[in-house]
Amino acid sequence: MKECTDPHMLSYISSLSPAYSLPADRPRRIVVLGSTGSIGRNVLKVIAAHPEEFEVLGLAGGGNASMLAEQAQTWRPPVLAVKDAECALDLQGRLPAGYSPEVLIGTAGYVQMAALQEADLVVSAQVGAVGLQPTLAALEQGKVVPLANKESLVLAGPLLRRTCSQSGGCILPVDSEHNALFQALHGHDWAEVQSLVLTASGGPFWSFEREDLASVTVEQAVNHPNWSMGAKISIDSATLMNKGLEVIEACHLFGLGSEDVEVLVHPESIVHALVAYQDGSWLAHLGVPDMRVPIAYCLSFPKRLDLSLEPLNLVKLGGLHFREPDEDMFPCLKLARQAYEAGPSHPIALNAANEVSVASFLERRIGFADIPRLNETALQELQPCAIDCLEDVLDVDARARNCVEKEIARRG
Repeated sequence: MKECTDPHMLSYISSLSPAYSLPADRPRRIVVLGSTGSIGRNVLKVIAAHPEEFEVLGLAGGGNASMLAEQAQTWRPPVLAVKDAECALDLQGRLPAGYSPEVLIGTAGYVQMAALQEADLVVSAQVGAVGLQPTLAALEQGKVVPLANKESLVLAGPLLRRTCSQSGGCILPVDSEHNALFQALHGHDWAEVQSLVLTASGGPFWSFEREDLASVTVEQAVNHPNWSMGAKISIDSATLMNKGLEVIEACHLFGLGSEDVEVLVHPESIVHALVAYQDGSWLAHLGVPDMRVPIAYCLSFPKRLDLSLEPLNLVKLGGLHFREPDEDMFPCLKLARQAYEAGPSHPIALNAANEVSVASFLERRIGFADIPRLNETALQELQPCAIDCLEDVLDVDARARNCVEKEIARRG
């Protein structure tokens, strides 16, 4: 483990976190960006179980006007946001009489919602690169951001870290593995840490032979054995790209090189992460595979909420198994490490390429095995470059997407 020389490394994920100073005399006011997605729906389940703890200030639901209207009818937040004007009209036609929230539109609307002065916590739960600008806007205002949009850190980790240190903003990781690391590290001296370990379920194909991957269908790839997730993240789990992005995310959260973050395949998805300490001790976070656990920890931090989940039964489970990932069979994990070490522009290119390739697979334009090949093509085609601002991030993102689309068109 390399020595940490960054005084702000844990300033937004530690005992010094602004989460400790959130108001104790009233409910925490929450904005949910991506409320109609899997994470967003689970956020609202946690809030519904503890309405005395939270107040919903804003909900942003992308293009799902129907579900957003249902959520809005339940929670009656003063502000809503959608992706475009057409969706806004659809939404307004679905809202109940006597309820007239402000409806914000597009990226600018999401950014405005993320920066609402009244908000205590801004849950960043959008899928993909679109989550970066609202996340950055919330942190610029010094908000506590429970972060499920890993792409924000993949694309602009140094920028977000710098913003946190300047504004007092705070990132609390919602991803189950990083939340587990947060819990296992909290209250311990960083100098005593030897290594961090993320676990991976291995997805639905960890026991396949390599030649079988060429014939994988969309239906097979989205059928995750342990977690209930959206289509995109399910595909990323199946290719191990999700774990590669999580390695990059952990490096930015904890100020590490990629060699300091290990990955182990753990099919049961019970141990979510481990921290090895220099005295030989290992601290592991165990829990049922339910996203309400890390979500609730972030929303209520530093308290823990009763979620009334079925308790983990280790006797019934029978055993826990671990093995090293096959990075030759699932090269996306290796590509992510290479991208991180190549410099700040390559993770941007990798994420953009992966979003295009996964979308193309879901549209049945390419095969499952083409996803890592197209991702690698983007990394080979784009030269590393400096990333100094948001505009630089967006430029590399656009060029990588264009590169992959051209390659797909060329292959026919």
